[in-house]
Amino acid sequence: MTAAAARVGRFYTAARRHPWVLGKVADWKIPFGPYTPAQIAVAVGGGFLLVKTIGWWSWMGPVPLIAWVLVIWMVRTPKIGGRAPMQGAVGWVLLAWQPRGGRIGARAARDRASHPLLGGFTIEAAPGPAEPTASSPWKRGPGSAPHPRPAAERSPAPRPAQPDAAAAGPTSGVQQLLERVKQGGAQ
Repeated sequence: MTAAAARVGRFYTAARRHPWVLGKVADWKIPFGPYTPAQIAVAVGGGFLLVKTIGWWSWMGPVPLIAWVLVIWMVRTPKIGGRAPMQGAVGWVLLAWQPRGGRIGARAARDRASHPLLGGFTIEAAPGPAEPTASSPWKRGPGSAPHPRPAAERSPAPRPAQPDAAAAGPTSGVQQLLERVKQGGAQ
């Protein structure tokens, strides 16, 4: 026999796993047991409710007691969305306990307090077209290397020549208002 033939692997599905039950000791078990935690909770809660309300249901005879036993039997292996009822109840409690905005990095996510954003702006007249000069740093001859100058000596970068705004007419609402102010005021 080889080493590979001696190895045996077994995988058990959820149906074959032993459920968490109460009342089973070795080969002996409680009559009609073993019982799941959900069954014990229904038995204790239902028994308490039946004892406290015996005056209301005593005229029905054994019907409430039979219904109680049937409910205990029905919750033996229930599934709510594929989960046991206790896990489902814990899930609902945790969902109700979560912060309203959720969590980010295990901390409650909260919106920041709102505050006004204040600011302003100034409209200035556009500078006229500038003619590039021969000493402009933007016009270099072939083979000339750029010479860095200190910031204090630098002149502002020349703008490309713009077409005459008066001939083309204002195009935006702000330019139209500026044109009206130049011509005699806005109304």
